[in-house]
Amino acid sequence: MAILSAVVSVLIGLAVSFAIFWALNWVVERTNDRWKARLLPYVFLFPVIILVSIFLLYPAIRTLIDSFMQASQRRGEGSTFVGFDNYISLFTDAGFLGVLLNNVLWVLVVPAGSVLIGLMVAVLTDKLGKRRETAFKAMIFLPMAISGVAAAVTWRFIYFYAPEGQPQIYLLNAIWSAFGGDPVPWITMNAGRLNSFLIMVIAIWLQVGFAMVLLSAAIKGVPEETIEAGRLDGASERRLFFNVVVPQIRGTIIAVFVTIVIFVMKVFDIIYAMTGGQYDTSVLAVEFYAQLFSFQNPGKAAAVVIVLMIAVVPLIVYQVRSYKSQEELR
Repeated sequence: MAILSAVVSVLIGLAVSFAIFWALNWVVERTNDRWKARLLPYVFLFPVIILVSIFLLYPAIRTLIDSFMQASQRRGEGSTFVGFDNYISLFTDAGFLGVLLNNVLWVLVVPAGSVLIGLMVAVLTDKLGKRRETAFKAMIFLPMAISGVAAAVTWRFIYFYAPEGQPQIYLLNAIWSAFGGDPVPWITMNAGRLNSFLIMVIAIWLQVGFAMVLLSAAIKGVPEETIEAGRLDGASERRLFFNVVVPQIRGTIIAVFVTIVIFVMKVFDIIYAMTGGQYDTSVLAVEFYAQLFSFQNPGKAAAVVIVLMIAVVPLIVYQVRSYKSQEELR
């Protein structure tokens, strides 16, 4: 019933907003040309401002407020203001600090691995014929068509293990056993966070296709004249790539890197499908889910979201500024 009321309220709000928009537009259209030029852009921005306020600004403010609240253990008593207690509880918890460390590792490994492998594939496929290049790129891009959960289920057949004495039907343990090793629970063990790095491989596998497509398009857009000039100067292919091609596609590399970083900061489905956040593999998005649904602690869950938002906002600002600088150069 509460959900239905919320939906009805949103629909009514949208209807009223668009009615106001048409009314303002009607009024502005009947003013003189000087005022029309000044006011008309704001009239068309009005629906966007309303939508952003309803679906982005209000949830963000509400989450911030909830992060300072603590739900009462007694039904019907609502929440009480606890100040920064939720944040203090999080940052004094060794488990949450491990979650932050995992997030840092994801941010360092997955974007760098995806961009490097994507760039390598883009360069190598550019040397192939048109037909072979298309077929090879299609194979690399194919993982982008599946969800994180489907990717996790696929990689379970690589990482999981059967108990000792049973046939090893999972690829990694089958290879390991073939060389005389005992079956290893790769995902459920924590040897220097090896299980986290193995899950990161899945994310890299998913994102390489995205990086490859954009970087390949950027490489093809490099003017041939600059490459020919480098060859005439006696530069090797290696120096041509690093001194001529890479500087000209730097903007695309940064854009791809930042986009993958933002994806990594909020990764949830791969980890949840593989381990449920157990065995020291949890990240911020999984921790939010655990605090809200497993521990029934909406205040702490909101605090986790605010921490995630604070971490992501600088990346978004940098991305916007990067796009602006590229537009100015054009």
